[in-house]
Amino acid sequence: MAHELVVVDYHKGNLLSVARSLSAVGAEVAVSDDPRTIAEARGIVLPGVGSFEDAMSHMRSSGQADAVVGSVRRGTPFLGICLGLQLLFGRGSECTTKAWGNGWVPGLGLLPGSVTRLESSRLKVPHVGWNQLHLTAVGRRCPLLVDVSEGSNVYFTHSYALADDVGDPTVATRTHYTRTFGSTVWQDNVFGVQFHPEKSSATGLRILGNFVRYVRG
Repeated sequence: MAHELVVVDYHKGNLLSVARSLSAVGAEVAVSDDPRTIAEARGIVLPGVGSFEDAMSHMRSSGQADAVVGSVRRGTPFLGICLGLQLLFGRGSECTTKAWGNGWVPGLGLLPGSVTRLESSRLKVPHVGWNQLHLTAVGRRCPLLVDVSEGSNVYFTHSYALADDVGDPTVATRTHYTRTFGSTVWQDNVFGVQFHPEKSSATGLRILGNFVRYVRG
């Protein structure tokens, strides 16, 4: 039997806090690394702890990448969290080996654009702590952000973020830290957040609840 939500386990971080938060807003949740289980889910959540390169290497070799891409293209609702948002895009610069000759690691390619490191001589990187969401015109229509106010504070921990080549039509919120970056994205059945909703108190639970409602139609 297909699960309502599957949290993808790519063996790179603790996923239980995400699963617990989804359960707290009423979802039926399973954590799985099995491509078939992922492909059959009514909704997919890809959380993120670790590096872009390691995560993509595991997802490709395990068959998870094909399962996620196939399901999303069939219309299955998808939510990427932190690194999970970054993996949605075409490429990431977080590359530690010589396996990628041009210095870019290919992502899932579900949305066009790049992920690059935050750089600053004044502010600390990684960006860790609470910061604001600034709604765009897209964000004011986004199902994930229903009842989320302009300027809401959410919790971040990351060193990489969406680059300027991520188009305005997909950016639902922006956040300012070392530079301005897209912190929520939305296109059709695809959602992503750079912050951690499971660590973002009432606002985070509201966002997760909105995703569950979207999955249920």
